Amino acid sequence: MDNATQRTAIVTGASRGIGRAIALRLAADGLAVTVNYAGNTAKAEETVAAIEANGGKAVAVQGDVANPQDVERLFQATQEAFGRIDVVVHNAGIMPMATIGSDNLEAFDKVIATNLRGAYLVLAQAARHLGEGGRIIALSSSVLAKSFPAYGPYIASKAGVEGLVHVLANEMRGRQITVNAVAPGPVATELFFHGKTDERVAEIAAMSPLERIGQPEEIASAVAFLAGPDGAWVNSQVIRVNGGFA
Repeated sequence: MDNATQRTAIVTGASRGIGRAIALRLAADGLAVTVNYAGNTAKAEETVAAIEANGGKAVAVQGDVANPQDVERLFQATQEAFGRIDVVVHNAGIMPMATIGSDNLEAFDKVIATNLRGAYLVLAQAARHLGEGGRIIALSSSVLAKSFPAYGPYIASKAGVEGLVHVLANEMRGRQITVNAVAPGPVATELFFHGKTDERVAEIAAMSPLERIGQPEEIASAVAFLAGPDGAWVNSQVIRVNGGFA
């Protein structure tokens, strides 16, 4: 398949965890993939190598999603590498725990910069570059429905992301571009396990009627559905992929 006909995806935060699983799945579905990453070059190159080992096409592009120049360069690099952009998956995010207090303002600002400002910038570039049939997918979180203590900054950022998704879907009227969000529940990633005891992980797993933690590949399946032909009539939706957690 040549560059003129092969669909292409950008996945932010794709060096590990859910982002890596999404990049691998979209590549398996036949898309060329740009693996965006914040700083872990080795992990990003591992993701690219895994895609190439399976016969796929991929490039790694470093960039901070909160930086407008980096985001613009990410889209330019993809255009140069593959000649087109069809799918944009905004997955990059951070999740420091912080209660709502004036002494935690720095943590709040950091989360908002990466998770919400980053989404705004990535979605803005996607709106600029995608043509007819394009798909924009942002990652939210099912924790919005739980309102756990110390998740305030994170939940605020992801609630904002969901708001942007609905507005951008309306702004894409007439262009045949869908805009949706996928909201995972607890998923077995470094981000999720960090700072949690085995007992806490077991408690969270038990909250779902399926009584387990999700796998990154299960989130990637939902993204692949939205990015593929079967997702064409789904627009301005938040798909909660969480085993009944919320």
